[in-house]
Amino acid sequence: MNSPISRLARRGRTWLWALPALAWLSFCAWYTNLSGPLTADEIAAFTAKMERNGRPAEVVQRLRRLMAEDSGDQFLMANLIDMADADETAPLSAEASMDRYMAHMFPELFRRASHPILGGPVVFHAMDLVGIEGAESWDQFAIMRYRSRRDMLEIATNPIFDEKHDFKVAALEKTIAVPVEPQIYFSDPRLILFLVLFFLVTVADAVVFRRRRAA
Repeated sequence: MNSPISRLARRGRTWLWALPALAWLSFCAWYTNLSGPLTADEIAAFTAKMERNGRPAEVVQRLRRLMAEDSGDQFLMANLIDMADADETAPLSAEASMDRYMAHMFPELFRRASHPILGGPVVFHAMDLVGIEGAESWDQFAIMRYRSRRDMLEIATNPIFDEKHDFKVAALEKTIAVPVEPQIYFSDPRLILFLVLFFLVTVADAVVFRRRRAA
């Protein structure tokens, strides 16, 4: 039966599925690096900015290699952090210095679809340590997601970053930051959002339209 009511119901069901699908695709387009790996011109431009900003030659060389080997994929930065001891002569505590640094970093990260995905205090000394000294004790662990190496370099080569980075240096006794391209990443927001939207739309479809059709 092709009554106006049934046609309206079919149209409503189409929109029920189409709108969340469009929202998910829009999120994925923003959250995913669609520009590919860094080009030779971009690498040269970022290198020139780092040199103008006075970055040490060894830092520039290391970052040039990072850029040259860019796959264009997202990556995670795994951070082990040992906060500096209390110093009454310092203008800010280690925690306050880190807060000042992150107050700058968070807006820059979020607008580039980059964000923390895991963080917390270290609860014990290193359980396994081979080939490295002085790395038994850490205070915090964090993993930061970057949409691309391009996004990270846009933040790192901004002259404002050098000033804000001083707050991070003042807050730390030592740190290790290692970039990782994930092969297993079940907490990817694109996957989570897809599953949540699919579940909600399926339930709504069953409750509203299938029940109406059965009646």
